[in-house]
Amino acid sequence: MDISPLWVPTDAFKAAQPLTQFIEWCGSTLGTPFPDYEAFYDWSIRDRGAFWSAVWDHCGVKGSKGSIALADGDVMLKARFFPEAQLNFAENLLVHAGEGDALIFRGENKVSDRWSWQRLTAMVSRLQQAMQAMGIGAGDRVAAMMPNMPETIALMLAASSLGAIWSSCSPDFGEQGVLDRFGQIEPSLFIACDGYWYNGKRQDVADKVVAVAEKLGVPVLVIPYAGETAALVERLADGRSLDQFVAPFSVQEIVYKQLPFAHPLYILFSSGTTGVPKCIVHSAGGTLLQHLKEHRFHCGISAGDRLFYFTTCGWMMWNWLASGLACGATLCLYDGSPFYPDGNVLFDYAAQEKFAVFGTSAKYIDAVRKSGLTPKTTHDLSSLRLLTSTGSPLSPEGFSFVYEGIKNDIQLASISGGTDIVSCFVLGNPLKPVWRGEIQGPGLGLAMDVWNDDGQPVRGEKGELVCTKAFPSMPIMFWNDPDGAKYHAAYFDRFDNVWCHGDFAEWTEHGGIIIHGRSDATLNPGGVRIGTAEIYNQVEQLDEVIEAICIGQDFDDDVRVILFVRLAPGVILDEALDKKIKAKIRTGASPRHVPAKIIQVTDIPRTKSGKIVELAVREVVHGRPVKNKEALANPEALDLFAHLPELQS
Repeated sequence: MDISPLWVPTDAFKAAQPLTQFIEWCGSTLGTPFPDYEAFYDWSIRDRGAFWSAVWDHCGVKGSKGSIALADGDVMLKARFFPEAQLNFAENLLVHAGEGDALIFRGENKVSDRWSWQRLTAMVSRLQQAMQAMGIGAGDRVAAMMPNMPETIALMLAASSLGAIWSSCSPDFGEQGVLDRFGQIEPSLFIACDGYWYNGKRQDVADKVVAVAEKLGVPVLVIPYAGETAALVERLADGRSLDQFVAPFSVQEIVYKQLPFAHPLYILFSSGTTGVPKCIVHSAGGTLLQHLKEHRFHCGISAGDRLFYFTTCGWMMWNWLASGLACGATLCLYDGSPFYPDGNVLFDYAAQEKFAVFGTSAKYIDAVRKSGLTPKTTHDLSSLRLLTSTGSPLSPEGFSFVYEGIKNDIQLASISGGTDIVSCFVLGNPLKPVWRGEIQGPGLGLAMDVWNDDGQPVRGEKGELVCTKAFPSMPIMFWNDPDGAKYHAAYFDRFDNVWCHGDFAEWTEHGGIIIHGRSDATLNPGGVRIGTAEIYNQVEQLDEVIEAICIGQDFDDDVRVILFVRLAPGVILDEALDKKIKAKIRTGASPRHVPAKIIQVTDIPRTKSGKIVELAVREVVHGRPVKNKEALANPEALDLFAHLPELQS
């Protein structure tokens, strides 16, 4: 057991935090100072109306708040935050427009660009006029298959300034994957790039764009990136380039349409690995307030800070990153492979642009660790104060590596939430220590807990991550779900009037959280629930193992644990390595965690955002069809798990 934290905030660090200032401001406003953070958190979930109203006021949200902060707050599916409010999401992201950079962009080593706030607002103005001229207005959908580049941010802002609903995916999605998403929401405009770069190579998308456009039957806007714009536009029945789209319009003052707090802003999609993706609709007001709270208070972001997240436009972290503009941050965008031309590329970017916040995935941190890189000895990361990790649970070894190999004086925030809430349930806290393997705590205003199967709160044991009270960034609805049945089934079937998130979690003695994996991927040998992350945390410490995926196989009236491993080049799973892996799991976790079988594979299937797909592998092993392979980045990898003779006995 770790007896000391990896990082402890100094008194000077805590005093300088926007969170400290917010707590003091709220205490002063209420006339009752808060003795500590815990008392403040308790108030934030006890009086959610007052708390979220304070977030609105302290962060200077532009709009009219109205006199009611929360109506029907006791009923999760009926609760309405700020039902009288009017605001515009884009206006709140551009409210800090001034001098300096708004956006910085790197597209591997092929393209780089910088957008001032003036350039960004000018482009938003012209795009807004162009969209309006083609009849796009409040409630219309704008769908984009785009890289994480400045034009994508500008297009989203232009759409939301009109009250249109933005939806995006990354250009590496296959034709059916794009149609499975955008075909459901019937957009008025389809936006696509003319190609993109990955691993140093230009990736052609022309055939895919043409095929998708034909099936959607809507105008197409082509954004230049890979130098093929004119050729692609010529192939489209109703296509135009970005230059053609905005040419008729000069820069004017942006007109922001004032809309209700709950007006739809984004449609995000579930991973779709077990069927057609669910279309999750998020509100402008809920997204704005939740992101302001997370950026300003949990991440300590202030105007001028450089904010980076390694993400694609098909992952909710892109939407999260975009909201950083509302704090006046400069967004540092990157598109392409994080290991091209080598593993230093993102740390080069961080040092050159002086990132304050570096966001990435747990898999990336583990890959850097296994590559032998030690950025703390090769890069000037003095400006970096916060590193965030999400996508999957960060292993204890990943925590240690951040301090040993990246920077020893840094707040490490493992964060977890998801597409469902376009934000985090649990995340960093700049006022508290960082303990190895632990997420620091729940988000302010979120009544998060861990319950057992009987619906009772538990401490010191694993259970379901739940939220017992309504919060602003709950989805408004699912698209094409008129009676709300799909929405209810997704989160409220398990416990009445309580959001059940689908994560297998545990409170720690420090008030932190450990996520043990997804509940639907939880293993159940002999009736004992085991989180897959507990096994990965042990196996992936071994140099021989690059990554692993674990499933439960129905066998002999029980479930047996099967572990698949992708090994380092030249390494073979022989009897000695099999024993070594099992011994590591037995001593590091427990005998119950030891797999019945370990099988070597050459690849592991994952979603477009890099998450391994345990459920899809489980279906293949059991001979059942995987309904939506288009959701995967490497669907061919599933074939490696079919009809394995080792699993027939």
